[in-house]
Amino acid sequence: MAGKYPDRIKLLPLYDGRFDAYKLEAEDSNVLFASYPAGTSIPSHSHDTDNYGVITRGELILTMNNETSKYGVGDWYHVPPGIEHAARFEYETDEIEFWFKNRSQLE
Repeated sequence: MAGKYPDRIKLLPLYDGRFDAYKLEAEDSNVLFASYPAGTSIPSHSHDTDNYGVITRGELILTMNNETSKYGVGDWYHVPPGIEHAARFEYETDEIEFWFKNRSQLE
């Protein structure tokens, strides 16, 4: 897996999903250290989780609620649970994602 993460991060288990990531499990959440090759496109989908992310290299092009926004290095984004969204990566991109279980999943 590509990505410019420290060796300690690269020892974490791999995430089994639509993209490459190292997964740090935490109570009621997951932290993913994700890497996307240039040209990656993730079709429209939604999550049960409340997702936040920060771009550490490259750029995220996020489409949500019929609006497209670009996020660069140091920018944070938020995708609320149940919201349809799609992502594109024109450049090699790394990000750290926080997937929080919503309150109804905890009860």
